[in-house]
Amino acid sequence: MTSKIKTAGTWAGVIEVELENWTVPMLREEVARRSNTSPDSINLIYSGRVLRDGDGVEKLSQLGVRNNGKVLSCRVNRDVGKKLVEEERLEESRKKEEEGRIARLNRLKAAATALAKRHSDGSVPLEDYNLELEDQSGQKVNIGTETDQRSIMMGLMLHSKGKQLIESREYKDALEVLTMGEEAFSLCDSKLIERVDNVSILQTDIVWCYFMLRDISLLSAAGIHLAKARKGIELAHGKDASRVSLLQGGSSPELALYLRLDLLEGIVAYYGGHLEKSRQLLTSARMKLSKLQVSDEALSLLVSMGYKDSAVKRALRMNSQDVDSAITFLELEKERKAERRAQNRQRLKEIMEQKLYGTTPSGRAVDIQRLNELVGIGFERELSAEALIRWENDFQKALDSLTNSDLNSEMQVAIQARKSKSEDQAKALIETTTTEPLLQGASASGASSASTSLGEDDLDLEMEEQLAGALKGVDALSDYDIDVSIEAEAITEYITLLDSILQ
Repeated sequence: MTSKIKTAGTWAGVIEVELENWTVPMLREEVARRSNTSPDSINLIYSGRVLRDGDGVEKLSQLGVRNNGKVLSCRVNRDVGKKLVEEERLEESRKKEEEGRIARLNRLKAAATALAKRHSDGSVPLEDYNLELEDQSGQKVNIGTETDQRSIMMGLMLHSKGKQLIESREYKDALEVLTMGEEAFSLCDSKLIERVDNVSILQTDIVWCYFMLRDISLLSAAGIHLAKARKGIELAHGKDASRVSLLQGGSSPELALYLRLDLLEGIVAYYGGHLEKSRQLLTSARMKLSKLQVSDEALSLLVSMGYKDSAVKRALRMNSQDVDSAITFLELEKERKAERRAQNRQRLKEIMEQKLYGTTPSGRAVDIQRLNELVGIGFERELSAEALIRWENDFQKALDSLTNSDLNSEMQVAIQARKSKSEDQAKALIETTTTEPLLQGASASGASSASTSLGEDDLDLEMEEQLAGALKGVDALSDYDIDVSIEAEAITEYITLLDSILQ
């Protein structure tokens, strides 16, 4: 349908257009043609706003241009016109980039939710790895209700991803992810959270992002987060970190964290006008920094003994630069890693076994611990698994069914029937692959499924792998392993500022 646009300015008259099909570049070119000038030098204004090219596909009707609408065309310097067009393109590019960033973060949150649910509610993990909550000694921890488990697991995954983004200096994204993690932790029973320092460390990391983004407008929020972090750390670590020292055999892994907390509180106090308080906190941070400076001599000595550079620095920082304590620490770390690898291999075997047995009516995996107990009594393993699957891992009901001759026979028949069905399916698959071209079969099954897009109920493998990757190499002391080089520069900067003011 043809509509009319009245133009004034560079060229005055009426142009017939199709509002549903014409774009801003098309209208600009038409005005330029009629005024015998370059499109780069034409600016179009409608209802008090400049009509921008955008992505070049948005129609005039979508921009609100109506039949008999009046458009003012202005002629500008060609170079200025090109600059305006380039600025429009850059703005559109930034807009798309931000939309993509938000979509990516939403996917990350959804993936964390799905992963936490699958690995906390007893479902069979669909991956070849398992996520479990562990204490500082590496032991599996079952905390509170299933909801608490899920919330803590989700919070820990998002925190680890946020820390990974901090390391790559993507502070804006890190802040978003850490905020998601804080929200996840808030869904957990507050009494359980008070027993651990994870939330307090996350809150400190949020303020660290504020600082690295140099956003003074966030100071009030920073103060609130730091107050919560300080209180939470004192509750979890005990007075003067006595509880941590006891757990870690006298070492001081938390010192770098305390330095960062002092520094950030000092900066907030500085901008809040509390200069004396700021000086006290920054001085405290500087004293802690002196204890974290690794000497070249100690570093060279331990590296010459075969230890890795990064491991040596960590050991010295966490043991007040004492070489003997650092060696003991490194050997203990080596033992813990070996033990952890063995535990992971064992857990992977268990996961594969769980997948073999299938799931309960509610979709949960067989409980390996209860399975081992039934086998220990003397029952056959596959039969014991069948009993637990039938009775939702209820040990007593499974035991009762195993000792009941009728139910026992019924379960054995079910197992045999399932095996026969699997064998029949295997035979059918062999017959299919021998009578049809192999390549065609692969195309029909593998290629088509691989090319389909993710649906609402499908896994977002990319994001889940990112979350799992962020957890690789994470141990009980990772949150305390902080490279304090940026902190050192900031301490010097703000103490110098204070000295210039308080002289």
